[in-house]
Amino acid sequence: MTDDLLLGLDLGTTSARAVLTARDGRILATHAADYPMDTPRPGWAEQDPDAWERAAFEALSACVRAAPAPSAIRGIGLTGQMHGATLLDERDQSIRPAILWCDQRTSAQRQAIERHIGLSEVIARTANPPLEGFTAPKLLWVREHEPEAYDRIRRVLLPKDFIRLRLTGEAAADVADASGTALFDVAKREWSESMARDLDISLEWLPRVVESPETAGALTAAAAEALGLPAGLPVAGGAGDQASGGVAAGIVAAGDALVTIGSSGVVFVAGDQPRIDPRGRVHTFCHALPNAWHVMGVTQGAGISLRWVRDTLGARDSGGDPYDALTREASASPAGSRGLIWLPYLQGERTPHLDPTARGVLFGLTTAHGRGDVVRAVLEGVAFSLRDGLEIIQELGLPARRVKIAGGGARSPLWRQIVADVLGLPISLEPEDRGPAFGAALLAGVAVGVYASVQEACAATASHSHEVEPGAATRDVYEATYRLYRDLYPALAGSFAEVASLQE
Repeated sequence: MTDDLLLGLDLGTTSARAVLTARDGRILATHAADYPMDTPRPGWAEQDPDAWERAAFEALSACVRAAPAPSAIRGIGLTGQMHGATLLDERDQSIRPAILWCDQRTSAQRQAIERHIGLSEVIARTANPPLEGFTAPKLLWVREHEPEAYDRIRRVLLPKDFIRLRLTGEAAADVADASGTALFDVAKREWSESMARDLDISLEWLPRVVESPETAGALTAAAAEALGLPAGLPVAGGAGDQASGGVAAGIVAAGDALVTIGSSGVVFVAGDQPRIDPRGRVHTFCHALPNAWHVMGVTQGAGISLRWVRDTLGARDSGGDPYDALTREASASPAGSRGLIWLPYLQGERTPHLDPTARGVLFGLTTAHGRGDVVRAVLEGVAFSLRDGLEIIQELGLPARRVKIAGGGARSPLWRQIVADVLGLPISLEPEDRGPAFGAALLAGVAVGVYASVQEACAATASHSHEVEPGAATRDVYEATYRLYRDLYPALAGSFAEVASLQE
């Protein structure tokens, strides 16, 4: 049966990934197209929006060609990396490379916002601190360091919304993605006029906002011809990658939780009201369905930590996946990694420290340690960081009712077990292909009437997966190791700032 097909596009940090789904959740086709990330200086991260466009059209076109009946495609949903500052001129052309979510250059601008408005006031207005990765500090950086480029700005879009503009000619953002700009009133689900005024940022640059499962444009004739689809096909509002991934995993009721291990790591818990940490250690954003919010803790260097080990230490030649080889070596190391502890702060850290100067640390290293111990310490260090986030969310009165795990890191049985052991909770594995692009497709299905609601979309496509129980045998060693892990950051915080200065 080929009725009611849906397309989802995830504009990720390293590639654009499209997915074609049927109404019952069967995935009929996927395609990914890569693009590079530029790091002109330590702590910087940029991408060319035109590269996004080429990759997005390639990925979508490939799925359309693979469709059993392209005429049955009812709509397109968009998701992607959050926070990026995509700056366009009066002709809607890119002024400079987009500054990405993981870029850490804006510490001075963040501090200026906090001095000018007050940190507590910013959190009261936007539910979050104005973190370095967010959009507003990036705009202030461009204004200070590239005034000629700043003077040319006529439109500011989030990454996936740049693709929407190219698909539909419409400038729009959804409430979930807009929540991570430091320019959005998360409680009221609208742009914050007071933030824009006090930062002297024109509201005219910002697109209209819609709820995630609403239609937010239709394919132009040119885009439709390029994709092999009819002009006028609806494009949904969509959501940032975390909220869309939550939809994909069915995380829509208060207390539902999702742990994602990708380049970054996220603990995401859905809620029915905005729960705000007055210290700003976790993010409170609008969820991808009306009258819902979510709270999440973010680890900047989750999968990035394991990739660093792969690139730096390598793995014995196994003739297969190097990550599989590394985790096989790690499985020979006992829980606690023989007293070796990893702080996964390779790109600074958000939760709970909000410190762009934090740096990665391998603590306790001796000649008795081997590569397997190092790898296991990395897996455990990321899990400890995720626990930091979950504990803060629980402090806010939002306990995790059930937990799912997703992302590339979740493919490792060892890493899944470590996360379950460290959190002390059973976790269920989400199917590999059910990531943010799948969630975006479901949001498109709601927008065009294939499903009556996001809840119905999740119920119609629900999957059953293997559940991992926490191991009782590791509880004591992980509790002791986690306490040591928690002690290390405050002991090293001053040194982090000094070494970051030297690295600059």
